[in-house]
Amino acid sequence: MDSDIEIAQRATLEPITAVAARLGLSPEEVIPYGAHKAKIATEAEPAAPRGKLVLMTAISPTPAGEGKTTTTIGLADALRHIGEHAVACLREPSLGPCFGIKGGATGGGYAQVAPMEDINLHFTGDFHAITTAHNLLAALIDNRLNQGADLDAGRITWRRVMDMNDRALREIVTGLGGRANGVTREGGFDITVASEVMAILCLARDEADLKARLSRIVVGARADGSFVTAEEFGAVGAMAALLKDALLPNLVQTLEGTPAIIHGGPFANIAHGCNSVIATRRALGLADWVVTEAGFGADLGAEKFLDIKCRLSGLAPDAAVVVATVRALKMHGGVARADLASPDVEAVRRGAANLRRHLENVALYGVPVAVAVNRFTTDSDAEVDAVAAVAAECGAQAVVCTHWADGGAGAADLARAVTRIAGTGSFAPLYPDAMPLTEKIETVARRIYRAGRVVLSRQASLRLAAYEAAGYGALPVCIAKTQSSFSADPTLLGAPEGFDLPVRDVRLAAGAGFVVVLAGDIMTMPGLPKVPAAERIGLEAGRITGLS
Repeated sequence: MDSDIEIAQRATLEPITAVAARLGLSPEEVIPYGAHKAKIATEAEPAAPRGKLVLMTAISPTPAGEGKTTTTIGLADALRHIGEHAVACLREPSLGPCFGIKGGATGGGYAQVAPMEDINLHFTGDFHAITTAHNLLAALIDNRLNQGADLDAGRITWRRVMDMNDRALREIVTGLGGRANGVTREGGFDITVASEVMAILCLARDEADLKARLSRIVVGARADGSFVTAEEFGAVGAMAALLKDALLPNLVQTLEGTPAIIHGGPFANIAHGCNSVIATRRALGLADWVVTEAGFGADLGAEKFLDIKCRLSGLAPDAAVVVATVRALKMHGGVARADLASPDVEAVRRGAANLRRHLENVALYGVPVAVAVNRFTTDSDAEVDAVAAVAAECGAQAVVCTHWADGGAGAADLARAVTRIAGTGSFAPLYPDAMPLTEKIETVARRIYRAGRVVLSRQASLRLAAYEAAGYGALPVCIAKTQSSFSADPTLLGAPEGFDLPVRDVRLAAGAGFVVVLAGDIMTMPGLPKVPAAERIGLEAGRITGLS
C-alpha cells in the first residue's frame, strides 16, 4: 500500500493562481509562495458571507485513528463532486506532532491537501512569526525587569514558546551567571500552538483587532497584585510587524483541486483548537460551502469552537459531522489495539457509548449533525450497521465513507446528507457571558464531560477570584485536558460519568479573550515519545521521506 507522502508526491497540482480563480480571486488578490501555495491579500475580503459553515468533529481519539482531517478534506472534495462550490478550512500542522508521535496532519490517502511536505514543515512561516513575536515580548519583559521596572519577578506569567516537543524546557531558570545576564527567575516554555499569540492571531478579525488584542495581553503582576499588560512594554507595534504576513490566510489545494484555506494552528487539548476567524470568514465569502474542523473529540475542539470561536466572532455552524471508525469504537469498547482486525459487534456497541455522548453534546448547541463512518477494509457490515443503529437512536444519519481510497467520490453520500440537514437547527452557546468563571467550568464539566464535580486547587480558586475582581469574569473558559477521555484520566475510555475533574491551575489569556483551565496532568509543552516520528523522516535526492 502506498504511503500518504508517496500518493501526494505523484499528484499533479494546478498552479495556485488557477485554484485562486476558482474562488473568484484575481492574481492581484493572492501573493504566491512558489507555484502551489499563496497568501490571500487582506483587501480580498468579501463584503458579506454567502456560504454555509460545516463543522467537522469526532469521537474521542484513540491510537486506532479516526481521520477527522482526512474526512474534512474528503467532504470538501465530495461537495464539489456533487456540483457544489466548496472550500476546506483547516489548521496548520505543528512541528511538534510531526516529529513526535502523530506525523503529518494534511489528511491521508486520496483525501489530502498539498503540497503536503511544505504544509507539514515550514509552510509559509506563520508559526515561526508567531514564535518570534511571542518571544520578543518575553525578551522585553526580562529587559525591563533588569532595568528595575515595577514588576514582581515571581509573578511573571508570560512564558517562552517553541514549535517542538521538548519536555526538558517545561520548567527552567533564566538569568543565571550574574546580573549582566538579567534577573534570575523561574520560567518555562510552552509549545507554540499553546501560545496566546497563536490564539490572538486566530481570533482577530483584522489588523486593528490584532493590535488591540496584543495590547491586552497580561504578562504578570506588580507587588500589589495589579496586572501588567504588553502595552506597557511598548511591545505591540513590533509584535504586529512580525505578524504582518502571518495574519494573511494561506491558500493551497486538495489532490482533486478543491481550494483549501489553511491558517493558524492552536491545539484543542491545550488551546481552542480552531483555524483563524479571518480564514473562516474569508472562505464564507468565497464559496457556498465551507468545511472546517475543530481538533480532537467534540468535547474539546467542538466545544471550544462553539463556546469560544463562535461566541467571539459571531459565526454559527449550519451543520456538524462527527467522525467515527469501527476500530476506534472497538477500542472504546475494551478491545486491545492488536485485536482490532477481528470482527466484534458487541464491542462496537459498547464503545458506541462514546459516539452517543458526542452526538448528545452537539445537540445541546442546537446544531444538526450527521455521522461519518470512516471505513477500514477490516470493518464488517454488521459492525458498520451497529454504528448506524446508535446514530439513528440519537436522531442522526450515519454515512459510510471511503474517501481515503476513493477521494471525493467516496464521501459523496456524506455530502448529500450534509446538504439536507444544513440550516435546520438553531445554534446557541452552552452558557451566557454573565455566568461566573467557576460556574462556566462546572457547566462544561457536568454537561459536556458528565463529571460529578469539579475540584479546584487553592491556587486556581484564588486566581479565578482575582480575574473576576479585575473585570475578566465575562470571558469564556478554555479547558485544557487529555484528549483521550471525557475525564482528565486518559485511561477512562468510552463514556465515563460521575468522576471528579481536578483543576490544578488557571491562566488568563486576556488578549485572546478566554481563561485557560488546566485539568489533571495536561502539559502545555508536550514531550517526545520513546520512538519519535523524527527518526523515520529523511531527505533522499531532494525528496522528503517518512512524513505521513
